[in-house]
Amino acid sequence: MLAGLTGGIGSGKSAVAALFHSFGALIIDTDLIAREAVAPNSDGFLQIARAWPETIRDGELDRGALADIVFADPAQRQRLNAIVHPHVRRIAAERSSHAAPGQVVIHVVPLLFETGYDKLVDRTIVVTAPVAQRLRRVEARDGLSADAIEQRMAAQLAPERAVKLADFAIANDGSLEQLKLSSRAVYERLLI
Repeated sequence: MLAGLTGGIGSGKSAVAALFHSFGALIIDTDLIAREAVAPNSDGFLQIARAWPETIRDGELDRGALADIVFADPAQRQRLNAIVHPHVRRIAAERSSHAAPGQVVIHVVPLLFETGYDKLVDRTIVVTAPVAQRLRRVEARDGLSADAIEQRMAAQLAPERAVKLADFAIANDGSLEQLKLSSRAVYERLLI
């Protein structure tokens, strides 16, 4: 079983992925893979350096400078996605091949539906949380301003739309124990 896990920034995707891992799933985190795909001297890095040379500082990618560009302009964001996503998909597919027989594989993909990644998995799961809660989480975690967070939220599929597209939805609006129970219920259905 290959499943895609998504949710807006600050919704709790990572918490749900950690729970799925504790239940026995192999987790493929495409955010982490995306960082590898643009590591210094990688193909992705070199493509970004050609497209946005102003985002390279001392041989490193200035992620903040790149974010400022791509979250302010949808065309630039599409251009970046066209560079990074093929590398991410290739690495993710290779890592999925290491799953044990019968093991559930969860691909954590922030832009699951927006990029068509949902077509590469058997089932889709969305994690939702109230906007105010998401804002607080991201401010505490990343130190971003409310405006910067809202800009990122606007670049993602509206949670209501994602819930309609997903096979399963997990509400992350209560206690950790409630989240664990909800996640376990979805995981059990993936095993069927």
